[in-house]
Amino acid sequence: MSRPVQPVQDYTAACLIMAFVNLLWVFVLIYVLWGLPSVMVLSVVLNAGIDRCTHRTGGAD
Repeated sequence: MSRPVQPVQDYTAACLIMAFVNLLWVFVLIYVLWGLPSVMVLSVVLNAGIDRCTHRTGGAD
């Protein structure tokens, strides 16, 4: 009944590319609605959040 474990495809690159595409269209939408300063503030906030998560999980320096 048990089947041998088979390796699966690595979708990391596809996931990262789609995350970039989604982030890009969100930035473009915010730029169109509220202008460049809003995009810059959002990018700084996202960067701070990513840095905080990285330090919390003990990731790269």
